[in-house]
Amino acid sequence: MKRRSLDPESPPGSAEQSLCEALLSLRNSEEMGAFLSDLCTPAELEVLVDRWRVVPYLLEGVPYREIHERTAVSITTIGRVARYLNQGSGGYLAAAARAARKQAHLARRKA
Repeated sequence: MKRRSLDPESPPGSAEQSLCEALLSLRNSEEMGAFLSDLCTPAELEVLVDRWRVVPYLLEGVPYREIHERTAVSITTIGRVARYLNQGSGGYLAAAARAARKQAHLARRKA
């Protein structure tokens, strides 16, 4: 993580909180996509997408090598995501659970 040599005007925690609030203020995936495209470089966005792509496979218990073959995401990245799934703050699990519930709800509506 980058550290600046000069003290920023606002504490890091409040800047992070402000970013979280900005993300929560967006109303749909189109707004979120536009925000992320403005916020991140293409390479940064690709890294985020790669990390998110492997979450469902890890939750299903697919071996790392097979995830790599299916997604072309590096084994190192897959391992990093797995570590945070198991020992992180619960963000991946919360988002994956909500995404699964939303998909199930949409599937029931279509049926």
